[in-house]
Amino acid sequence: MISLSLNQQLNDKIEKTMNFNTLKSIALTLLLTSIVGCSTAPTHLIVSPQVYLSPSNQLSGKEAQLNVVDMRTSPHIIQILEKDEAAIILSSEQRIEDIIQGLLVKQWQQQGLSLASSANNQITVSIEKAIISVDQESVSYSTQSEIIIKVSIDNTKQTLTSSFKNRAHSEGALNADIAVLEREFNQHLSTLIKQILTSKDIKTFL
Repeated sequence: MISLSLNQQLNDKIEKTMNFNTLKSIALTLLLTSIVGCSTAPTHLIVSPQVYLSPSNQLSGKEAQLNVVDMRTSPHIIQILEKDEAAIILSSEQRIEDIIQGLLVKQWQQQGLSLASSANNQITVSIEKAIISVDQESVSYSTQSEIIIKVSIDNTKQTLTSSFKNRAHSEGALNADIAVLEREFNQHLSTLIKQILTSKDIKTFL
């Protein structure tokens, strides 16, 4: 009887130890998952518009100055709003005006336009809006995106002003995916930049 009692006590201790170790393993797994989740959450967006136009000489012999300015009051591009939660705000990893200027310079030069600080034509590209706003609910979300870019060209005699706009709305289940929002923003921005580069009014005015 004594031997049986000792064996039972020993088995109980072993079972308790195993249960404790199991709980420790589960807790450690959850902690690691939380840490990894936090470390992989994006803090910035990669704004990378893509425009592919065939080189041409449509603007050959033309000169212009180019200045791209960000007129927005806040630099963030994505804001995710959820009731009773702190807003999630994401900005571009690189200044958006520098990204747009670099792409415009490359594409306009491929069309034959010479960019020089002494040119009479002064092109000012103003970023007036560039935002994706997300309303996050418990099991769904909706987005409103808007990009507005104004292009003004002054040749000391006349001024041409053109506005380029892109607005979109989308809805989805569960949580908004940052990667998807980033891709959509780049697609919309690419569309606007292509419209600027192919604008007949701008080409004629230059």
